[in-house]
Amino acid sequence: MREEGGFGLIELVMAMFMMNVGILALVAAFNSGAVALKRASHVSTAAALADSQMELYRGLTYAQIGLDATALAAVDNTYKCDVAQKPAGASVCPNTVTACALAAGSCADYTVQTKSTSCALNECTPTRTVTAATSPDHYPYRVDSYIRNMTPTSGRQLRQITVVVRDGNLASRVFARQTSTFDPSTSG
Repeated sequence: MREEGGFGLIELVMAMFMMNVGILALVAAFNSGAVALKRASHVSTAAALADSQMELYRGLTYAQIGLDATALAAVDNTYKCDVAQKPAGASVCPNTVTACALAAGSCADYTVQTKSTSCALNECTPTRTVTAATSPDHYPYRVDSYIRNMTPTSGRQLRQITVVVRDGNLASRVFARQTSTFDPSTSG
């Protein structure tokens, strides 16, 4: 029996080590679960904000759809450099946003549709911030709206509206993107 005298201590140390590994794995799983829940909350809120913004455009007639030209002149590079908005063959980050006045009968493809008069409503604003105080999950968001003129092969000009909801703290992080196409016969 003398040869087995310390065997219980070795077993105990091994069992404690394996239990610690298991506990650390559980803690890591809870931590990654919390991060995933936080991200899901942001994506869900951003999708609701994008849908709410798109509903503003769905309530307008085709002729009313446009962005405030004055506000559009003051947009930053985050707005201008959205790679999903660049026309084919254009640089990844255009220095200017090519606008077309709403009064014009027809606009070139990929020009941004503008209104001739400014307005304070959210459907006219190219970019706006939802503060943490007004956000449903108390996190800041940035809502960017793009209204592009496009002429498909059918020849009838369309307006493509894309709403992009970004992280209010880190504008390069996109949480939601929603696109809808409007033509004179379907909107309003």
